[in-house]
Amino acid sequence: MSRPVVKALWGAAVFLLVVGCASGEGAGGERTTPSASPPSASSPAASPPAAPSPQARVTVTGTLTEDLRSPWGVAALADGDLLVSSRDERTVTRVDAGTGRKTPVGEVPGVVPGGEGGLLGLAVRGGFVYAYFTADSDNRIVRMRYGGGATDRLGTPEVILSGIPKGNVHNGGRIAFGPDGMLYAGTGERGEPDLAQSVESLGGKILRMTPEGDPAPGNPFPGSVVYSYGHRNVQGLAWDTERRLWAAEFGQTTWDELNLVEPGKNYGWPEVEGRGNASGFVNPVAQWRTSEASPSGIAYARGAIWMAGLRGERLWRVPLSGAERAGEPEAFLTEEYGRLRTVVAAGEGRLLLTTSETDTRGTPGPGDDRILRLDVR
Repeated sequence: MSRPVVKALWGAAVFLLVVGCASGEGAGGERTTPSASPPSASSPAASPPAAPSPQARVTVTGTLTEDLRSPWGVAALADGDLLVSSRDERTVTRVDAGTGRKTPVGEVPGVVPGGEGGLLGLAVRGGFVYAYFTADSDNRIVRMRYGGGATDRLGTPEVILSGIPKGNVHNGGRIAFGPDGMLYAGTGERGEPDLAQSVESLGGKILRMTPEGDPAPGNPFPGSVVYSYGHRNVQGLAWDTERRLWAAEFGQTTWDELNLVEPGKNYGWPEVEGRGNASGFVNPVAQWRTSEASPSGIAYARGAIWMAGLRGERLWRVPLSGAERAGEPEAFLTEEYGRLRTVVAAGEGRLLLTTSETDTRGTPGPGDDRILRLDVR
């Protein structure tokens, strides 16, 4: 069932009260939604875009599971089942890819939830589950042994990277393994913008490391895990078929961003928000008013980046062509399912999408939070 319009409008009004933070940052029934492309999704300085594709469609084919609590990170296992983190409850739950059945696999010790912090991103590689979380003094990344069987539990955490700045806001948290086998992490500047411009700080960065947490070979700053800088609060990481890294991040009060990330480049914060065309800084490939996005997880499918919006309560499609988008960003599922947190590619033309109504900023209803099954084209 889709979300009542009154509820969505009430939620949008609440988010207007917290715009300074700028992160504000049901089951069954097949629904097909055509795109909608508000003109304010692009800067007036942008080059004239091609017309949006009239063939683009998103079909909600059902709900995989529901009644999740503050879901944040999602990682797929080899058999297609999912591991889902609960930001506030500090737990990891296995979700059967066929039936949606939920099985607890462990609570992660040392997690200190609060504000935008808690148990955040997950990744899986080589018999380990990796987790990014907020601890008592910092944000950190750990790995835990996990056999992957239906009755297996998470092992004891081993810290592979610590010292990522922690705050009540802007903790970043997304982690993912790239096509090069290295672990990438998006961080925030904990509300201290100057951290983003210092390559000595791990805040406001995209980090790249080995599975053991060491600086990855070929990193732009010798002996450092820093890969790119000048970010405010990175929330989404994904690679396209050309192995290029894309990242979504929260703006402050004007522009949220989708960036094409290259090693050693400076993405501008706090000197520039959105497209500034300023020397030494990289412009985003796409940008949105903060009321329309507050972007979280992203995924690549069908020649486009798909981006979940929290405050915007919609799923964005950004069609790609080379290093530029081929058309205007297109919006789907607008205010139908509330806040949207994480999107995961699930095979050709299929996505999984988590809602985020139980994260203290939503207005949860029966069944929230849930994972939706989508067919996209």
